[in-house]
Amino acid sequence: MFNNWEEKSKDLSISKRLLWEYDPSKIDWFKMKYIVVTRIIERGWMNDFYAAIRLYGGLENFKQIIREVPFLTDKDIDFVCKIFGLKKEELSCYTRKQLREKHLSS
Repeated sequence: MFNNWEEKSKDLSISKRLLWEYDPSKIDWFKMKYIVVTRIIERGWMNDFYAAIRLYGGLENFKQIIREVPFLTDKDIDFVCKIFGLKKEELSCYTRKQLREKHLSS
């Protein structure tokens, strides 16, 4: 779906509304990559996805950030798996959730 990100993302930027509580001039896009990507998954538009894929160095790098995001809802996990061709078991948020549920049930 995002294989054409290079041609689509040239003049796009991530919507500031996604990070409304942060001062845009002080955002460190790389230190905040998990927050940024989580917000895009939760509330972003297609242009936000394209802009973030470009910002983070391409589709594979963006997928790697998704794999490392600490928390996503079940709905968002299903979404990223379908859209980006990932497996739940690849996602830190999913494996962390499974461990937590296993711990709580024992």
